[in-house]
Amino acid sequence: MYKRARLKDTIEVPPEHLGDVSPDLVKRLLQDKLEGRMDEDIGSVVTVTEVHDLGDGAVLPNRPGVYFKAEFDAVTFDPEMQEVVDGEIVEVVSFGAFVGIGPVDGLLHVSQISDEYLAFDEENQQLASRESNSVIGTGDSVRARIVTKSIDERNPRESKIGLTAKQPGLGKHGWLREEREREQTEEVE
Repeated sequence: MYKRARLKDTIEVPPEHLGDVSPDLVKRLLQDKLEGRMDEDIGSVVTVTEVHDLGDGAVLPNRPGVYFKAEFDAVTFDPEMQEVVDGEIVEVVSFGAFVGIGPVDGLLHVSQISDEYLAFDEENQQLASRESNSVIGTGDSVRARIVTKSIDERNPRESKIGLTAKQPGLGKHGWLREEREREQTEEVE
């Protein structure tokens, strides 16, 4: 879920910028430092939007810059357990599909896509059912629920988000439309 948060952090202003310590400079430095960083409490910092308060600078021994405490607004992405998310499949592998859900990817394991057996088609980068001829592949839009979450603050690329699409209203967007059309047809008959 995307959120707007008021955060505090300490930022180092390099010596060459000490003549122009402005909110714009501090915002750029905070963006360079924080954007893309994962934190267990706030999620991933997507962008820093505005600096509100800049404290007095402090000099540390043997460090060339000056350190300022800053209070600022940021947009964060914090995937929540049981949250329903829409995303696009960015990669298909033999054991499932990776779904882009904001600044992170979640894994939709093959066992969490369908009750049918899905075979991996490496050439076409898709998973296909022999029973219903359903196919899911790179570029497809899906709706899924977050069922597991493990955030690695030191190495954000190692964070893991587990997804499921085996509940009513979840799955590949085309499959959802087909399901609604079948239900409407059954109601008419």
